[in-house]
Amino acid sequence: MLMRGVRPAVEEPMPLRVYNTLSGTKEEFVPIAPGAVKMYVCGVTVYDYCHIGHARANVVFDVIYRYLRHAGFDVTYVRNYTDIDDKIIRRANEQGLAWDEVAGRFIEEFDKDMASLGLELPTHQPKATEHIAEIIDLVRVLVEKGHAYQAGGDVYFCVEKFDPYLRLSKRSLEEMQAGARIEVDERKRHPMDFALWKEAKPGEPWWESPWGKGRPGWHIECSAMSMKYLGETFDIHGGGKDLIFPHHENEIAQSEAATGKQFVRYWLHNGFVNINAEKMSKSLGNFFTIKEVLEKFDSEVLRFFLLTAHYRSPLDFSDQNLSEAMAGLERIYSALAGIEDAVAGRTPPSVVDVAPDELSEAQRELLDKARTLIDRFREAMDDDFNTALVLGHVFDAVRTVNRVLAEGVKGDAAVAIVTDLRDKLREIGGVLGVFGSEPAEFLDRLKKRKAATLEITEEEILRLIEERTAARKAKDFKCSDEIRDYLLAKDIQLLDSAAGTTWKVK
Repeated sequence: MLMRGVRPAVEEPMPLRVYNTLSGTKEEFVPIAPGAVKMYVCGVTVYDYCHIGHARANVVFDVIYRYLRHAGFDVTYVRNYTDIDDKIIRRANEQGLAWDEVAGRFIEEFDKDMASLGLELPTHQPKATEHIAEIIDLVRVLVEKGHAYQAGGDVYFCVEKFDPYLRLSKRSLEEMQAGARIEVDERKRHPMDFALWKEAKPGEPWWESPWGKGRPGWHIECSAMSMKYLGETFDIHGGGKDLIFPHHENEIAQSEAATGKQFVRYWLHNGFVNINAEKMSKSLGNFFTIKEVLEKFDSEVLRFFLLTAHYRSPLDFSDQNLSEAMAGLERIYSALAGIEDAVAGRTPPSVVDVAPDELSEAQRELLDKARTLIDRFREAMDDDFNTALVLGHVFDAVRTVNRVLAEGVKGDAAVAIVTDLRDKLREIGGVLGVFGSEPAEFLDRLKKRKAATLEITEEEILRLIEERTAARKAKDFKCSDEIRDYLLAKDIQLLDSAAGTTWKVK
């Protein structure tokens, strides 16, 4: 695949622009090394099942990873596991299990959830506990440089020694101190100082260190792991907006204090997931795991839904919104299925040989949209990865292809046009991680899932279709209409064609 800037001049793309939380503006993306991107995204603390907020963050950065590669970059993508933390220890004690047993179990569950959402594997997936040596070395450097101090068996970062502290969240120490609920610790030089190394309490896991037996703080883990795999300065650091402070702010402070170099060039943060217009929260009882959602909706529907809004915008999660996403995805797959049926067994000529004056109005419109679809896709993605706009272009093309299919795909030119559109939808789907199933298989899977929620079984539907077919052959149209109306009342719509009768859920 060609690198950015290597395409022919006539196809020179617009520059990729990303919204950098650090500057608060959209900036042209210029990687440190031409043609290569180094990206780190904060993973999960593995003590519980993943919720839909985790789903959004991971799908967002999976798409960014895919698009950067599609654009020709060689991408090194790192996503970590935090497998030692207060929450893990607390959960292990509650369940009477070893801490590493809890961590191992939820790493497996995380991997299952991400696989179900169609995520590609990052280049590296480091665990904090496998990088204790790197963490200790980084803490030691901070102590030696006077940016950290020991207090008993703990080591704290001194925020007052790092002048740019809080530039990512654009606040001041005084503002943060006044508005925060900070547990009083007389050993801290400043209330906002944060732990780099924690002295092990009785019964807790520990590792030997220059400061005694202990374990790493949360923030230092990501600095040590990211710099090991990506270097002291890298291109992109991502995560949810909730990580801007304190996690990412503290990562910047400890990393730049240790190296004297800029830690990350571009900071990307995805927006929150709201539940029925309220912020998702366990205390409000509106907290849903990925597994719970996938009991009701197909995994590709969930992924598609997560891409219907710009990644930085809040996303309102509800059954109604997921159902609308399901209907939209079904429309796209229905169009793809229609194309497959229309071109089955036919070898189309090259679309470049198609003469527009030989086409119907709908075919000419589709030819124009097919020819520009990939350019519009790239323009949308180059504008800070605007998947919502991409899907708008997809639906626009689908509306036109449905008009062409309704006319009947007659002649080689028509076959060439709809085949070209199908291939471009698949190319776009390959970046978004959707439209990858065989259309007939997906539609059948979706139909069965929806039918399972109705007060009628698939067996009964098929039996009634057979009875209706027999009634129509016998010209008993009264009986035929009664069966059709009965099924319609059960939200089953019958579709008659020359090939027979099929059905779908309304």
